[in-house]
Amino acid sequence: MYAELVQQLPDGNEWLYEVKFDGYRCLAGRDSAGVTLWSRRGNDLTAQFPNIAKACEQLPPRTLLDGEIVAINENGRISFNLLQHHRSQAQALLFSTFDVLIHRGINLLNEPLSKRREVLSDLMKPLTRRATAVSLSESIDTPAELIRVVKEFGFEGVIAKRKNSCYESGKRSGAWLKYKVNQSQEFVIGGYTPGNPLDAVIVGYYEGDKLIYAAKVRDGFVPRLRRDVWQKLKGLEIASCPFANLPEKKRTQFSLTREEMKNCIWVKPRLVAQIEFTEWTPDGHLRHSKFVGLRDDKDPREVVRE
Repeated sequence: MYAELVQQLPDGNEWLYEVKFDGYRCLAGRDSAGVTLWSRRGNDLTAQFPNIAKACEQLPPRTLLDGEIVAINENGRISFNLLQHHRSQAQALLFSTFDVLIHRGINLLNEPLSKRREVLSDLMKPLTRRATAVSLSESIDTPAELIRVVKEFGFEGVIAKRKNSCYESGKRSGAWLKYKVNQSQEFVIGGYTPGNPLDAVIVGYYEGDKLIYAAKVRDGFVPRLRRDVWQKLKGLEIASCPFANLPEKKRTQFSLTREEMKNCIWVKPRLVAQIEFTEWTPDGHLRHSKFVGLRDDKDPREVVRE
């Protein structure tokens, strides 16, 4: 179940609010065979996060949780870049759970969120007392204080959820809404410009079957990250431009004209990047964009303009 992006949080007794963490969405399940961690694309993450899998062995049998895997840096803050590229340097890797879908073999998908949260809180009490790598994502009934905390600690945003909503797997029904304090979303990489060995990535999003150019992103790279991304891109190089709206005729600070495209190296649109930016320009480009990291938990064809 996914959240729809909104420009203003709803208010009222029918909603509860949670912090939106910047990490990997994950399902964690325990059955008779043991523990398995799955990404939102269905990829097995168990071997990548052994400490979290070990902690989930304390879950009740035949139980399935939904949540987010996050990395904590030396300052105690969540860092997606650390999660993506430098996990060994993280102070901790945590699974922050916010929902329970199955509990002791009982399917809870059609139960209201308020009921699922009660079950989740009860089953998590023994784990939180042991200070394991699994924690409960707390929820509150009023958004104002949460927004202040989100801004202070640099979290991504706030999620609002209807208390009476059931769990609709794979859907954006409007029962879950996300409000981002800082503008950020996923984009598909369709090319790059070379330079030691990579100067910038060229990113866009899908409108139907068409990949639409949005920005050339230079900021956010450190030398090691620059090399890591280039290593992944160079094996995907193709001869033709994958963006349907290039070249652009009007030359602006953010556009890519036919002349500028001569310096671009195009790639198959297989990689997804997390990009922060201040705003969309009137002609559909990103202003002050910054590369955060690659998202191997996202399907490129699902990346649209939010």
